Amino acid sequence: MIAGLALALYENGDRLAVADAMAVMPRAFDPAFGEAWTTAQLTGIMSMPGTWLTIARIDAAPIGFALVRSVLDECELLLLAVDPAWGGKGVGTSLLQHSINAAKQRRITSMNLEVRATNKAVILYEKMGFEFVYRRPGYYRGNDNQLYDALSFRKDMNL
Repeated sequence: MIAGLALALYENGDRLAVADAMAVMPRAFDPAFGEAWTTAQLTGIMSMPGTWLTIARIDAAPIGFALVRSVLDECELLLLAVDPAWGGKGVGTSLLQHSINAAKQRRITSMNLEVRATNKAVILYEKMGFEFVYRRPGYYRGNDNQLYDALSFRKDMNL
């Protein structure tokens, strides 16, 4: 873990956490793919039961976040984002592990996610024990109108 990295989990639409995530959002997602969420989208999902947002900070400055939504005993990693200035330093791994641990504490038995096939985060997900489930050809449309396949992954929690 990075020295000084602090991870904090938020539920119930915490406004400060949403603001921290939105501070990272435009830097973390390449506009070519159109994957960044708006404040309204993030606030809307955060108001739903079973949703939590983990913020990664260094010296109180947000550098990444993970957004997870759970229903019954399953959950989905909706977003994982790291400021590019902090990429490759373990922030994404720390956020993902924190999200897995939070899911286990909630007695969740599996975590699912979907990612653009060309996203380098696929390597992280496989390293963390997520297994490929299926491919959706041409599922995502980038801002340039190019189509990208989506990959679905699943991790059993082995409680």
